[in-house]
Amino acid sequence: MDTVLVTGATGFVGKALCYELMAKGFSVNGIARKPVASGWPGAMGQLVIGDINGQTDWRQVLGHTGSVVHLAARTHVLHDTAADALAEYRNINVAGTLNLARQAAAMGVKRFVFVSSVKVNGENTPSGQPFTEDAAPAPLDAYGMSKCEAEAVLRQLALETGMEVVIIRPPLVYGPGVKANFRTLMRYVDKGVPLPFALMDNKRSLVALDNLVDMVTLCLSHPAAANQTFLVSDGQDVSTADLLRRLAMALNKPALLLPVPVGLLAGGLRLLGKGAVAQRLCGNLQVDIAKARKVLAWAPRVGLDEALGETARHYRGFR
Repeated sequence: MDTVLVTGATGFVGKALCYELMAKGFSVNGIARKPVASGWPGAMGQLVIGDINGQTDWRQVLGHTGSVVHLAARTHVLHDTAADALAEYRNINVAGTLNLARQAAAMGVKRFVFVSSVKVNGENTPSGQPFTEDAAPAPLDAYGMSKCEAEAVLRQLALETGMEVVIIRPPLVYGPGVKANFRTLMRYVDKGVPLPFALMDNKRSLVALDNLVDMVTLCLSHPAAANQTFLVSDGQDVSTADLLRRLAMALNKPALLLPVPVGLLAGGLRLLGKGAVAQRLCGNLQVDIAKARKVLAWAPRVGLDEALGETARHYRGFR
């Protein structure tokens, strides 16, 4: 079996994916920007590449590689000090991706799986009208724009070279070890902090780490995945209020939710310059996974409550 090269192998998704691939018998080489002192699976090759951009030389690590999973990216940077944020995103997420893919195609790599983002579709959906893969892209921030542009150059490269490209767009990913806003919400629930979300009736799609990893693994080998784009989720959309109640249950804590009017809450957040936070907490963002179900016969491996339970158990062990 040819080796799978995984960029971003030390990240939240990358670590889980590498373990899954090895468990399924794949030979895996994980890419790291710098040497990893501990926590690296002994059976997996560790290849240090340095910074990823349009000039990175990948030839030294692409030998005997049959497929690539490209996870590494410039993601959301809090308090970004870059003079031109979009240019920084493009340097890594567009030029860096295309550079890797071009060298992979030249080295005979058969399939390139690119983990993109639902932000290519946009930031919100009307209730009951989820995003689909064939909807016109509508990214609103620099990260989403760079991912959208990366998708476009990969599709063109696939036409030019014959290398198969698969694009996967996940929404928010959660699971054991999750950080950022999701971990913050867990901490608030765990500490019994009252949260003003009882009246939220929005709908949002999430994807458990296990489900995303399972989807990526399937897309490495499924013949029908070639040159396709897929949205992925748990297939079970929830409101912010419902998510917090389920998190509380998983943590064996009461859900202390206050009935603050949604309009008042959203307006207050916007006045504080937190419009993006207001959208994530109050707005809808749903994705339709019918294409993955039909084309790949894929279904989410774990349900929402099971995945939240695993996330909570990991959180309690490391809080």
